[in-house]
Amino acid sequence: MIPALAILLSFQLLGEVAARGLGLPLPGPVLGLLVLVASCTIRPSLAELLRPVVTGLLANLSLFFVPAGVGVIAHLGEFRSDGLAIALALMVSTALAIAAGALAFKAVVKWMGEAE
Repeated sequence: MIPALAILLSFQLLGEVAARGLGLPLPGPVLGLLVLVASCTIRPSLAELLRPVVTGLLANLSLFFVPAGVGVIAHLGEFRSDGLAIALALMVSTALAIAAGALAFKAVVKWMGEAE
């Protein structure tokens, strides 16, 4: 378990160093995740090594929302004064994320259909 966690954190660190070092407009953990996915695709044994730990993390994913909940309670005053702006930003960003996902799905379906 410890080696698998070390591997996951190493990929996150690699992504963070690359994103900051190259000045990329992409969060380091996202870049690290992309490198991890590529590595698991190239070397399936890595995916098998990580599978038990990743499955355990995903099974307990709700625990990762506890810090966010604490942050909301800690900054309740800001939510009271800027609640409308925050709600509007959440709704617009959610709509944009759904639209981006739909467009990406449509593009992949079109691409896969042409590949056949």
